[in-house]
Amino acid sequence: MNLVIVTGMSGAGKSTSLKMLEDLGYFCVDNLPVPLIEKFAELAGTPNSELSKIAVGIDVRTGLSAVQNTLEILSQRGIPFEILYLEASDDVLIKRFKETRRSHPLVANGRVEDGIGAERGQLKYLKKHATYIIDTSRMLTRELKAELDNIFSKNKNYANLFITVLSFGYKYGIPNDADLVFDVRFLPNPYYIDELKYHTGNDREVQDYVMGFPEAGIFLDKLEDMLTFLIPNYVIEGKNQLVIAIGCTGGKHRSVTLANRIYERLEKKDSLGIKIEHRDVEKDSIRLRS
Repeated sequence: MNLVIVTGMSGAGKSTSLKMLEDLGYFCVDNLPVPLIEKFAELAGTPNSELSKIAVGIDVRTGLSAVQNTLEILSQRGIPFEILYLEASDDVLIKRFKETRRSHPLVANGRVEDGIGAERGQLKYLKKHATYIIDTSRMLTRELKAELDNIFSKNKNYANLFITVLSFGYKYGIPNDADLVFDVRFLPNPYYIDELKYHTGNDREVQDYVMGFPEAGIFLDKLEDMLTFLIPNYVIEGKNQLVIAIGCTGGKHRSVTLANRIYERLEKKDSLGIKIEHRDVEKDSIRLRS
């Protein structure tokens, strides 16, 4: 039997994840009181049971005071389980609560910020012992689905770190959530080449121009080498979200080209969840044509 305990911050995607696990063949139960997990797992694990994969959703509403004792009992009785923890930043969670016009389960008539702080405290034990931690702050629903598919269907190794490679233009400001920022304005700017001006780093013509300079390849090699060193250490330290920002003047040519290339290199590493974003590529395109 395969038991997955799904938990995490309210608004981070627990219910959505359970629906996705259901699509992957799991029998899912949400908001099961923690003391009942042990009994449910025992019933599911009986010889005549047809339930080989089950997922149980728990959160602050189900009562977490007994969670440590319950998990210890599962371990003592040889019942294998994994913990999937859904995380998101405070700003994102507040925005999601405002958009759905829902109150936080811990402060029905109070401030959402207070509820989030209290919830983090109550979930500290589960996060510390989580098998998988997914930060959904920057994730689209389809990206979350892909991550769960990689973990629970394709059985890929998962490093509990989701990486966003982000291109940007300095004239629009450095991204506030960037963890690592790299300036590629040392390369010649395709903007001043008439036939490339209205293209982007997503186009072959610009890519060939930018990568035609030896410095571009050297930069990529050195950046990949540094990230190969940094990423495992970020994982060890418990970092769940890494934003690698690569910037040029307008965020249209050089940064897009090199962000695409480093994304391609990192994507080959099976244990990493990764996405690519080009924050400003359309902004500059609109301005150039107006």
